[in-house]
Amino acid sequence: MSGDGRAGRGRPRRRRPDKGEPGGSPAAQGGDAGTGKAFEIVRELAVEGSPARLWAALTTGTGGWLWPVEYEPREGGAAPSGGTVTRWDPLQRLTARVEDPDGIPGQTLDELDHVIEPRDGGRRSWLRHVHSGIFTGDWDARYDGVVKHTDFHLHTLGQYMAYFEGRPVAYSALHGPPASTAPDAFARLARALGLPDDATDGARVRVQAAGGELDAVIDFRSRYFIGLRADETLHRFYGRNHFGAPVGISVHDFGAHADAKGTELAWQDWLDHLYG
Repeated sequence: MSGDGRAGRGRPRRRRPDKGEPGGSPAAQGGDAGTGKAFEIVRELAVEGSPARLWAALTTGTGGWLWPVEYEPREGGAAPSGGTVTRWDPLQRLTARVEDPDGIPGQTLDELDHVIEPRDGGRRSWLRHVHSGIFTGDWDARYDGVVKHTDFHLHTLGQYMAYFEGRPVAYSALHGPPASTAPDAFARLARALGLPDDATDGARVRVQAAGGELDAVIDFRSRYFIGLRADETLHRFYGRNHFGAPVGISVHDFGAHADAKGTELAWQDWLDHLYG
């Protein structure tokens, strides 16, 4: 892994399947299914850690890089969002499918497929991540939002595997008030943190965080997202105002005295004051 904070950034492979286009997933093969239009997002990346460690990150350790989810460890078992595990090959492949997903507006089908292979004698792993399904409504907007979130989440997976893998975590997540949907809301958040406009990936910064100053490295920065990695935390900032939603924050705290609820309340107060 390089030292510039880019662990886990894969090479994007973007595809926008047309109706009836052959593809590797049921959604790609299904066209619009009469209720929407299919999508498929493919990413491939190498991460630190053996296939066993990556498998654990994808199945039981998601609170360290995404949010806590649970899988029933068998084919046909329960998966997140009311889904079903359709492939359970430990250390090799995990696939889950949700039809008419509750809590995922604008979709009638959602499927995640992960394929794992060892690299460098098992010291590292290669991951092929395929997210497919069917979007309804504004397909272009939904696709754009999911693509951008996919890249950020997978980057965070790389950070987790490189720096925090296997450590207990306290996960907090929250979102801003309605005023944080304004077009300039995420830029305001960056200024409130005290991030210099020219500070990019790899820069060490001292930010004005909830509860006091935070020494961190910028591990990801775009107009849509900011990732800060400190000694014991990953802070993720989401510019969802660009997608018509409030800005969001998640904190993955690996410290010995982590307090998920206290962290959530502190950052919520910070956001409410920023946009109040």
